[in-house]
Amino acid sequence: MSNEKQTAKMWSGRFREPLDTEFESWQRSIVFDWQLLEEEVAASKAHAAAIAASGILTTSELSQLRDALDSIAAAHRSEAGKAQVRDHATAEDIHHYVELALTQELGPLALKLHTGRSRNEQIATDLRLYTRSQIELTVRALVAWAEALVAKAKVAGDAVMPSYTHLQRAEPVLIAHWLLAYTQMLLRDIGRLQDCAARLNYCPLGSGAIAGATLKLDRWIAARELGFTAPTANSMDATSDRDFILEYLQALTFVGLHASRFAEEITLFATAEFGFVQLPEAFSTGSSAMPQKKNPDLTELVRAKVGRIHGAAAAVTLLLKGLPLAYNKDMQETQEPLFAVRGTAQMLGLLARFTAALEFSADRMHEAAESGFLNAMAAATYLVHKGVPFRKAHEKIGNAVRFAMDKKVELGALSLDELRQFGEEFGADFYAAVSLEATLDCHDVIGGTARHQVSGALVAAEDQIRAIKRNLALKSTQEAVHAGA
Repeated sequence: MSNEKQTAKMWSGRFREPLDTEFESWQRSIVFDWQLLEEEVAASKAHAAAIAASGILTTSELSQLRDALDSIAAAHRSEAGKAQVRDHATAEDIHHYVELALTQELGPLALKLHTGRSRNEQIATDLRLYTRSQIELTVRALVAWAEALVAKAKVAGDAVMPSYTHLQRAEPVLIAHWLLAYTQMLLRDIGRLQDCAARLNYCPLGSGAIAGATLKLDRWIAARELGFTAPTANSMDATSDRDFILEYLQALTFVGLHASRFAEEITLFATAEFGFVQLPEAFSTGSSAMPQKKNPDLTELVRAKVGRIHGAAAAVTLLLKGLPLAYNKDMQETQEPLFAVRGTAQMLGLLARFTAALEFSADRMHEAAESGFLNAMAAATYLVHKGVPFRKAHEKIGNAVRFAMDKKVELGALSLDELRQFGEEFGADFYAAVSLEATLDCHDVIGGTARHQVSGALVAAEDQIRAIKRNLALKSTQEAVHAGA
């Protein structure tokens, strides 16, 4: 055990021996929870208002504390200020740092602030505030990417491409239809994140260490100031709950998966073998050895990011598994996975700009959509309309495809006599039924790739995005009014 004089701790009254110096350094969380400074200040101001209402602080003391807390936050918004917090020599965690900074500015008055609260409820509150703000950033970035996809779909118009199952050409679809598939994924991601935000939006302040505050606090004061829906319902749950971190990370896993699927398809489509897209040079790099190369660095990195996000979710799952009630120091380890995914919104912002700059090789995609018997399903449907049971129609068209493959031609190049060897139902109207336009438009159901269906889907997607943006704008206005009140 070290004989060095121990720096005063918030909890050191009952201890006689100093901490082992290596253990003290090892267990400090200030090296990562410095990122919660703004949230710690906001929660401390709200707690100050609550204890002032209980008579612990005078009006003057409350004003001094809140002003000093604002000054601490403002002083540390620069990179140098952030480094000062992160590299502080003695602060154990962000709560300790703010208390030290407040004491330096206000003296003994600062020590009143911790009346009626515990670090257990402080960190639970800070993490909810942080996660809530990260959700909003991520949602806004998802909206921007969804807008870029829809804008690109509108520009694509009636341009076509092959669709794939098992990475084999399946049927022709509109490029817009393909882009809208990703838009739907992002809209679901937004919904999941907003659901998470609604569930986490309850205020732990007033929960104490485990059993509730020992003062008769009006918990609604802090909850309202911080924009929470209400106080949490159970003090033991409030201080030990990290479900919201796990739920957020799991929702982000879906975001990562969808971004990765898009990135994988673009990476494939940009190869010479596909040649469907031209990579924007602003988001690509070259080779130090091969002068001709243009590498899809953005999409490759996006594809990899899901590993970090999923790893964070898996880590928090294992951290929480089997923990007894209530707070345990294990929970400190949930913070670094949460901070590790902070770059998700930036990644989505890059994807939005990348998508806007992406160029499709429409002629190459059109040519691919017209070859490889992608109209075979439409051909079978043609026979169904002639009264042939689908299983029989499938067999007849399969035989016709085999015949055409041997002749090295497409279905539409077979003569009527050649087609009729597979069934007398074939008529001169067959050729119009298997044209590219007819093949697209025979999928005339909600969600299908028929041209007018896709036009309607574009309008619906734009409406959904506008509604989300209106709600975000309304929320921002309400927060601004609340902050000024």
